[in-house]
Amino acid sequence: MKSKRIIGLVLCIVVLMAMPVAAEQNLVQTVTEGCKAELETYCKDVRPGDGRILACLFSHGDKLSGKCEYALYDAAVQLERAVAALAYVANECADDLDQHCSGVAAGEGRLLECIEKNDKNVSTRCKDALKEVGLKK
Repeated sequence: MKSKRIIGLVLCIVVLMAMPVAAEQNLVQTVTEGCKAELETYCKDVRPGDGRILACLFSHGDKLSGKCEYALYDAAVQLERAVAALAYVANECADDLDQHCSGVAAGEGRLLECIEKNDKNVSTRCKDALKEVGLKK
């Protein structure tokens, strides 16, 4: 049952959050490597996308190996950290986003690009937060 809760957490976060491509690929690799046997056994005919692979693993949660459960737990922890980092940046950059990027649609790095374009006018607080989470050098 613990693995179903972990898979559910991963699935919910993935659905609710648009992640940077590199971070998403790292999570996919973590689960793919850790759950290789389960993916080949239970999910080989599932077409990837829209959370179908995680849903397949969820439906076979009682049959997952410890290695797969750990991979899913690790992916969930990585997602939790990413969500916390994004929430921190969103909080620290809220005024800058309102002032300089209010007409920019979120997603696909557009808000970060807008902040970078307005770098000279962006607060130190926002710049520091972006550096702390690795979104800016």
